[in-house]
Amino acid sequence: MLDPKQALQESEEFMQAAIEYLDDVLARIRAGKANVRILDGVRVDYYGSLVPLSNVASVTTPDAKTIAIQPWEKGLIPVLEKAILDSDVGITPQNNGEIIRLAIPPMTEERRKQLVKQVRGEGEEAKISIRNARRDTIEKVKKMVKDGLSEDRQKDAEAEAQKIHDKYIKKVDDLLAEKEKEIMTV
Repeated sequence: MLDPKQALQESEEFMQAAIEYLDDVLARIRAGKANVRILDGVRVDYYGSLVPLSNVASVTTPDAKTIAIQPWEKGLIPVLEKAILDSDVGITPQNNGEIIRLAIPPMTEERRKQLVKQVRGEGEEAKISIRNARRDTIEKVKKMVKDGLSEDRQKDAEAEAQKIHDKYIKKVDDLLAEKEKEIMTV
């Protein structure tokens, strides 16, 4: 394998996966307004197997401060409540016998700052993954030089790896700025 393009493509796929993971993690962080994705991590015991909450109920946001969960079977209400209480959502469910409601409490300034710090930490982990992918690609290209790749192609491949790295670091920064703005908006 003396073609650095494959190494660059693998690196870009890894960086894209890091962005997708970061996006998923950020979606689960509460920002003061109702977002059904904060329930993505909640698993419900449904006839002996753990399934995502969205597989056994419809989840909607009737307004900016409420999430409504309508189970497809009324017998699931206590199971859903227990799953939400056991999860890390941090909101106590209320039910009226047919629908479970989650009232999103307003966040304090201190809590907003904690969440921004958490978001930045997640962003830094994504950046580390992206840097590692770039480093691995450059190491592969250097090994190719030992196997006969020209130094010009090595320099081109390293420059391309840096370009790809910069593009994905900017995507991380954009995601973080968007989430921080969402969290700090009262």
